[in-house]
Amino acid sequence: MIASRFVRIDETCEGGALARIVFGDTSGRPRIENGVPTLHLDMYDDARDGFAEIWPGAAPVRSGIFHGLVFAHDDEFLFCAGFIPSSDRYTDATRQAYGDAFALVRELGFPKIFRMWNFIPHINGENREGLEVYRDFCRGRAVAFEEDYAAASGMPAATGIGTSGDGVGFYFLACRESAMRHIENSRQTPAYEYPQRYGPKAPSFARGTQLGDALFVSGTASILGHETVHAGDLRKQWGVAIDNIAHLIGSQNYALHNLDQIKVYYRHATDLPSVTKLAKAAFHPDANIRFLKVDICRADLLVEIEGIASRLLRSD
Repeated sequence: MIASRFVRIDETCEGGALARIVFGDTSGRPRIENGVPTLHLDMYDDARDGFAEIWPGAAPVRSGIFHGLVFAHDDEFLFCAGFIPSSDRYTDATRQAYGDAFALVRELGFPKIFRMWNFIPHINGENREGLEVYRDFCRGRAVAFEEDYAAASGMPAATGIGTSGDGVGFYFLACRESAMRHIENSRQTPAYEYPQRYGPKAPSFARGTQLGDALFVSGTASILGHETVHAGDLRKQWGVAIDNIAHLIGSQNYALHNLDQIKVYYRHATDLPSVTKLAKAAFHPDANIRFLKVDICRADLLVEIEGIASRLLRSD
């Protein structure tokens, strides 16, 4: 299973990797570096070190470029990364980039997308129409899902978060035959059913995706139903986000101590000591946790958390 092979290192990746995501101080279009698709994201500040996220593959791994997307795949899993240049309106370019990505999964025969990430500059700002940038992005993404992606496969787990870089960087993972199941959280309205007050098109993702022994948890925040709760209170927002994750993964017989490969996104630099302490108390002592200071998809959210629940980490 790809989740059990997932590692994070801060070194040059070895042969056989599907992908390398560099969370550093530069951003731009993905490219193939030493045979490995690589995406650079401007995602750290002076308080944290950069790091690289590596997705290993099983030989043989084949890589290539398709309409500006970079990709690699082994016999079972596909990685793809893309880039949407900065713009005063993202709808059309997002729809095109996602449409190309969906064409790629069809052409290569990896029809099941199970995890996506989107890193969006000025996410809480406004486009030229006065529409929030995140809602502008969601509009284009939703149209692509409606028109270009097989409805039977469902929407995957996903994260949509801010970045300090210019342009939208995105990447995703898909599989060929593995059993996959998208999961919703009974504490939260499915994102794709949000009312129109959140934008002309609802966000296109599931709260989680089960793939074999791994449960990929989408970016999760202090939202109950479809509404933000505890605006302005970091600790209470953290508590709701953690409870949401515990409820989601608990429905599949996991616990918080099974969560690994965790990213904690926090809005304000002054909150880093608090989120570090809260994370240490919530998660397994051996869990890999990274902290990233960025804006979040709603202006009233202070923290967002994602991870992968796996049997590899246990409470004992």
